[in-house]
Amino acid sequence: MDITNKLIAWYSINKRDLPWRNTNNPYFIWLSEIILQQTQVAQGLPYYLSFTSKFPTVFDLAKAEESQVLKLWQGLGYYSRARNLHASAKYIVEDLDGQFPNTYKEIIKLKGVGDYTASAIASICFNENTAVVDGNVYRALSRIYDIATPINTGKGFKEFKALAQELIDIEQPATFNQAIMEFGARQCKPKNPDCSVCPFNMKCLALEKNSIGELPVKLKTLKVKKKFFNFIVMVSSDQKTILEKREGKGIWQNLYQFPLIETLMPATIQDIEKELQGFTMLKKKAFDVSIYNEEDIIHKLSHQHLYTKFWIVTIDGKLLEGVSVEKTTDFPVPILIGNFLENFNF
Repeated sequence: MDITNKLIAWYSINKRDLPWRNTNNPYFIWLSEIILQQTQVAQGLPYYLSFTSKFPTVFDLAKAEESQVLKLWQGLGYYSRARNLHASAKYIVEDLDGQFPNTYKEIIKLKGVGDYTASAIASICFNENTAVVDGNVYRALSRIYDIATPINTGKGFKEFKALAQELIDIEQPATFNQAIMEFGARQCKPKNPDCSVCPFNMKCLALEKNSIGELPVKLKTLKVKKKFFNFIVMVSSDQKTILEKREGKGIWQNLYQFPLIETLMPATIQDIEKELQGFTMLKKKAFDVSIYNEEDIIHKLSHQHLYTKFWIVTIDGKLLEGVSVEKTTDFPVPILIGNFLENFNF
């Protein structure tokens, strides 16, 4: 099966005109690949444009404050990507004199870069013959060759990586890698692909066996936890509120949030009032508590679902340690908080 030439021919006709396809600047390619991890093109494109405008070189990104980077990243999720991006930019500037590493072996040493990202950058920017394997590639190859090896196992990765490496066009690895990724994204879609116009519909083993919807295979290993979050939105008579920086490790590390009360079950107003008695900033102050959203706002993360309520605490007095409510949108916050700030009228 001449999959290599057919993929490249398909790509030449069907590829999207995307800004990172009009450059081989490794900084821009790296930036696009980090943004597109766990993110679809339509969502990631505005962020790519914002980042390249705000930080046109790796030097600009390296000298930025982390809070600036996180603020620009707000809404994309998986914030460790932004922190790793910033840390790697500093490493490139401070340790490599601003020279982007130019081989797979060196690129993969960057924080937050794995096999897929290193392969993409090495092939696209430096013409290195190293195949990419991402979700799109897994899906396309598993269906064309009817491979049921689970993709989230070491065995699965090795099998698909070897197959992709066998298929790659050594004369134009960048084109092949982008072609197979684009094919998975646009033609061999996760659900209801139009197999009638697929260039491989006469050779696709999964189509022949009617197993398109069953591939690729992925083992279910993650148990999603259910958590109850109660954010305390204080509003003082001098129009201040409290935002706290999340410390330590975690998905929202170094982002800001309202004071959080986590409960084992949905909280009542009596539960919240009792918890607020222990808040130092509320000592000797009169305050009223009301619920902002009667129904939980459910925020789904890969490993946990957050059942969230916002509680409005109106304070008769000043919050000396607070921030002006007008400044709240200046802080990098999780999208859950960001959406609240957009809708709540302080």
